[in-house]
Amino acid sequence: MNVKTVLVLLVLALATVFVLVCVLLTRERAPGMCPQQPPEQQQEEEDDGAAERSLVFADLSAEELAQVVRYLRAELGVPLVEASRALPSDNCICWVEVQPPAKAEALRFLDGAGARPAREALAVLHLGAQAEPNVTEYVVGPLPAPTYHRDVTVRKYGAGLPYHRRPALAAEYKQVAEFLRSQVFPTAPSFMRQVMEYDERNLAFVTTAPRGFQSGDRTTWFVLFQNVSGFFLHPVGLEVLVDHSSLDISRWAVSSVFYNGQYYRDMAQLEDAYVQGRLGAEKVKKVPWDGDFSSMKPRAAPAARFPVQHEPQGPRYSVRKNHVAFQGWSFAFGMSASRGLRLFDVRHRRERIAYEISVQEALSVYGSNSPGGMSTRYMDGSFGIGRFSSPLVRGVDCPYSAAYVDVPYLAASHVSRLAKNTLCIFEHNLGAPLRRHYSDLQSFYYGGLVNSALVVRSITALGNYDYVWDFIFYQNGAIEAKVQATGYMSSSFLHGDGLRYGNRVGEHTLGTVHTHSINYKVDLDVGGVKNTLVAHDMAFEMARAPWSPEQQVERPRLTKQVLDTEDQAAFRHQSKMPRCIYFAANGKNKWGHQRGYRIQLVSFAGEHMPETSPMERAISWARYKLAVTKRKEEEPTSSSVYNQNDPWTPTVAFADFIDNETIANEDLVAWITTGFLHIPHSEDLPNTVTVGNSVGFLLRPYNYYDLDPSIYSQDGVFFTSEQDFTSCEVNSVACLPKRAACLPNLPPFTYDGFQNM
Repeated sequence: MNVKTVLVLLVLALATVFVLVCVLLTRERAPGMCPQQPPEQQQEEEDDGAAERSLVFADLSAEELAQVVRYLRAELGVPLVEASRALPSDNCICWVEVQPPAKAEALRFLDGAGARPAREALAVLHLGAQAEPNVTEYVVGPLPAPTYHRDVTVRKYGAGLPYHRRPALAAEYKQVAEFLRSQVFPTAPSFMRQVMEYDERNLAFVTTAPRGFQSGDRTTWFVLFQNVSGFFLHPVGLEVLVDHSSLDISRWAVSSVFYNGQYYRDMAQLEDAYVQGRLGAEKVKKVPWDGDFSSMKPRAAPAARFPVQHEPQGPRYSVRKNHVAFQGWSFAFGMSASRGLRLFDVRHRRERIAYEISVQEALSVYGSNSPGGMSTRYMDGSFGIGRFSSPLVRGVDCPYSAAYVDVPYLAASHVSRLAKNTLCIFEHNLGAPLRRHYSDLQSFYYGGLVNSALVVRSITALGNYDYVWDFIFYQNGAIEAKVQATGYMSSSFLHGDGLRYGNRVGEHTLGTVHTHSINYKVDLDVGGVKNTLVAHDMAFEMARAPWSPEQQVERPRLTKQVLDTEDQAAFRHQSKMPRCIYFAANGKNKWGHQRGYRIQLVSFAGEHMPETSPMERAISWARYKLAVTKRKEEEPTSSSVYNQNDPWTPTVAFADFIDNETIANEDLVAWITTGFLHIPHSEDLPNTVTVGNSVGFLLRPYNYYDLDPSIYSQDGVFFTSEQDFTSCEVNSVACLPKRAACLPNLPPFTYDGFQNM
């Protein structure tokens, strides 16, 4: 046996020992945990102090929520009824969530120059049992043992909140359902029995909004569907307009009835027309409980399993309470009941990039030749983008090995609930290089970096639609906000000229055209709180060629403009916008340029509602793909949960934020609107896919660094033609086969989404 053979056998033996040790470690470690990196390779910026400071933005704990409810019941001085049982004429708690501190106060604390702000809660109450029923917002504190409450309604909105603006609670929908069952449908017994085959269980209804045509209205079209799986695709042609404006539910009434293209005064008139043979009844084929074509049950048996992402040495990110750290990034996260996922104190390489990045509103405007569809303009914040964040399914909604976070919340109840696995956090290998170059000229080498990013995700299930909300952090200092739409389309009963408003997707089903618009708040602090908005673009200029003066050259040149007023910085959807807009700091980089962060939009938005509409001011944020304003504590959000039920006198009108104030060297906020037009088609059956239905924006460093910060990533690969690229010391990817020999010990599959329904 020669020396070469001995060496080969030795290498094989060592490899075998490595694999055995790896397997043993895998079997002995805690479930779901891979062998960890040595401490010196963990996130350097992660420390207990940062996690502790992030708690200033943390969602309220179950105990804190309980303390707020106890305090309100004892100290408010009015009787509070459990919201799930409340009548419109009762007082009840709508929701409670954390009240973030004022920015200046929070920054002093975060930067070590001030005390920790008092921890406070925001409590929203429906006060129907008052002489003048109203909605009131209270700030309650300090937590965890509250001793005071302040009515902040007038300070926030400039006036009190009329009761008719209140969001509809589940109790009100239950009361409407009982009203239809016990008082409305019995007035058309023959029609309901023979045409609808009604048995009090086989019909489901969907609400529309807004509710009427003027302030004070609370009249809602309720659209009826077969009560089967995926019922949104099975309209029966019947829609009922209910006036539920009275606080006395015995005075509720039907204002109109629509069936198969015809309008009737009420169900009794519809019954008369049916009995007398004057009704063009269109009996819909009864659909099995699984929904038939609307069923999401797979049509194929399981086969080879899909790939699973694996972290050979365990997670490279850390989650401590509400604080996350990853590859130079750190931030705090939270969940607003109305607006959903939000981030605070976002830092890269220890420098604050943004104070807040948050979802503000999601709007859908529908078309149809049926009354429910044509009058629908859903403002999802009113229903609760955060409140209806759904439990995430391992391996489908997020990678199996992701970190999952439970979120306590309190809405329409005196008791908080724990929403299990509502957030997920994971590192995602996008399967492509973040950057790379192969050189076969002059010198021979390869250099590259895998594009592995951190994703924070929640998914909202609001009625028919599911929105996948992502914030993505890249190793080059870029942040991406992305929303993907899936779920079921909303449909109308196909009749008459319905094909003017969508495509036919079933025997009686019209997939109705609609728009989606999503608004974000981005409070960037680039190199400090004070920034200036700068636009760069290009234009062609004609020039004589210096070496051949008789010839001319068309060359692109850089154009530059400082946008120093809010009017200049408000770009309507169809207007031309400079292709490079960035927040510029006062400081400069090594090359003499103002350090900046660029805003880059990804949007395919449909047309905005005409500004002549009496309700347009309530959604005036959607006029603009980008609007930058001077930051003000009294302008915290672009919309309001109260706009949905009174868009004619909006509680918050974003258009009023833009009043031509100077924005040069000020604390600025970018309000970004992105969206898409959805024309439903047969491939949206059984429901819509995320592919092609993804929009958002990126925040990218623009002369902020002296060079791409990802060059400092430990994931970088570089080797030359003269090196042994199979050596781990030269090329870390060469070690991957050995590292991947440790198979993950995944935790058992669990799901809590059907508890506490």
